[in-house]
Amino acid sequence: MDLLIKGGRVIDPAQQIDEKLDIRITDGKIKELGKKLAADKSCEVIDAKGLIVTPGLIDMHVHLRDPGLEYKEDIVTGTRAAAAGGFTSVVCMPNTKPVNDNKAITTYIIAKAKAEGLVNVFPVGTITQGMKSENLAEMGDLKEAGCVAVSDDGRPVTNPELMRRALEYAKGMAIPLISHAEDLGLAGDGQMNDGFTATELGLKGIPWVAEDAATARDVYLAEFTNSPIHIAHVSTKGAVRIIRDAKARGVQVTCETAPHYFTLTEDAVRGYNTNAKMNPPLRTGEDVAAIKAGLADGTIDAIATDHAPHHSDEKDLEFALAANGIIGLETALPLALTLVEEKVLDLSALVAKLCLNPARILKLGRGTLEPGAVADITIIEPDRKWTVEAAKLASKSKNSPFLGMTMKGQSAYTIVGGKIVHKNQ
Repeated sequence: MDLLIKGGRVIDPAQQIDEKLDIRITDGKIKELGKKLAADKSCEVIDAKGLIVTPGLIDMHVHLRDPGLEYKEDIVTGTRAAAAGGFTSVVCMPNTKPVNDNKAITTYIIAKAKAEGLVNVFPVGTITQGMKSENLAEMGDLKEAGCVAVSDDGRPVTNPELMRRALEYAKGMAIPLISHAEDLGLAGDGQMNDGFTATELGLKGIPWVAEDAATARDVYLAEFTNSPIHIAHVSTKGAVRIIRDAKARGVQVTCETAPHYFTLTEDAVRGYNTNAKMNPPLRTGEDVAAIKAGLADGTIDAIATDHAPHHSDEKDLEFALAANGIIGLETALPLALTLVEEKVLDLSALVAKLCLNPARILKLGRGTLEPGAVADITIIEPDRKWTVEAAKLASKSKNSPFLGMTMKGQSAYTIVGGKIVHKNQ
């Protein structure tokens, strides 16, 4: 059935549109944008008055845990959570079991997503075989099979010479490379940000230099090889500064941060809250301010969730033994909207970081409402207030530091290829 979305505030940074318009969708694609478009008898009409209509949100960093770790999350529940959060596309990291370092795993993910998923799923392959930092994966095969990028996310490429070669090969293959910037020697067996709070709680710290040194190394390697690089989950003021300076020099570097890095500090760990344990860890107020400044001045290109589901058995442990990571698909949108309320970003700039920029960085062919584009659309109810309740989350795992909190803003409709895959009742 064709769709007509009427009277919403349409925001499309790709076309520099921010005005009340109607959108007609035919055969799964954007047919036209205009005022007072008429509905024919076969057309379903969505009244978007008072709502915000954007290109479908894209989360360029999620962990779907499928194959091999489906007790945490799978493609069905992960894409259901994505749809509930307003995301029409997710980019899934390769640290599955086995890892996605070959055509067979990539093919499995794509086939299952097409058969059972609610949103678009774009897989990422590994940089190195088995994510062991010993030998490069077959990037050409991975790209041919459908991978949109390569990354060893969850672990850094520890060998700098191998990382240099990876950047050169990725450039030659025209496949984006995503860096997990962490110096394992400096991070050690730390459990939270190194500082006063860690000392007070008696927990081992992860110093900011573990991220900054690794970010600097990979940025310099990208500069040396004249290759593009994308830095994942930026959390420190130093990493923001390093990337800002590199961009000013013309280095082909892009980066993302996650909502928890601009809404929470290390104090969320107090009480030994394992749902606030993640890698990189939550940092200081100064780091949060720097992340916001990086978003405002364009240093940080994208907002991604780093959605990392874990079974309760892996979180209901003493802090040192608990797994790193939190879920984020269903809370990312309202947390991102706080940036508009705080005047860090205007709405158009925020939308760009949630859909247009991820699409451009990964060459996904999405992120716009131009006529002829695939009709991936998010309709946002910006003033809707709701409470984060574990029982109501679509994700299989419930490891969120935002449980019990009241959020403002939620997806009213999530539309993928012209089909409504989520409607907020």
